[in-house]
Amino acid sequence: MRPRLLLLDVNETLSDTAAMAGAFARAGAAPELAGTWFASVLRDGFALAAAGAGAPFVDLARHHLGRLAGPERAEQLLEAFLALDVHPDVRTGLPRLAEAGVRVATLSNGSASVAEDLLERAGVREHVEACLSVEDAGVWKPHPRSYRWAVERLGVDAAEAALVAVHPWDTDGAARAGLGSVWVDRTGEPYPPYLRAPGRTVTSFDELAEALG
Repeated sequence: MRPRLLLLDVNETLSDTAAMAGAFARAGAAPELAGTWFASVLRDGFALAAAGAGAPFVDLARHHLGRLAGPERAEQLLEAFLALDVHPDVRTGLPRLAEAGVRVATLSNGSASVAEDLLERAGVREHVEACLSVEDAGVWKPHPRSYRWAVERLGVDAAEAALVAVHPWDTDGAARAGLGSVWVDRTGEPYPPYLRAPGRTVTSFDELAEALG
């Protein structure tokens, strides 16, 4: 089915977080800590979501940056995260999705302003109808309440929307909440067999636009 609305994840799906390894190195910290940091942020966010609670992404991010790289480096590294660029296919794919007549919004575990700034820097903000944050839903993805809040906010039924993400935990969560799902497989790694399979798998936003167009 062709969804009326695509909800795009932001961190790693739109933003290229690979640059954080270089930011850690420039700050005098081990570059491999970048992956540990992001996983730690997600772990604590998921723990809160499992309890039906939430907290601002930036608070978790700052805490774990200080823990792993030292408090004196935390703000420098947070600034680097807030200045990330998009993946190249986002610049070309989002305009093509707009041409295909599909409604597009973002749904992030981070703040709406971070998504806004990311899209503005990339020159594609005009192709996104709204930037939504789970901070307004009160609970992080993949809690079902976060997805249902987003589709209600945008006036569509869950079955008419699809979540687009590089994270299998995100596509699984959306499917369990009644949405469709699109997995953006940027790495070629196998999809976890214990999660609900995505409705569609693509390697880029250009491929998704072609499929929907």
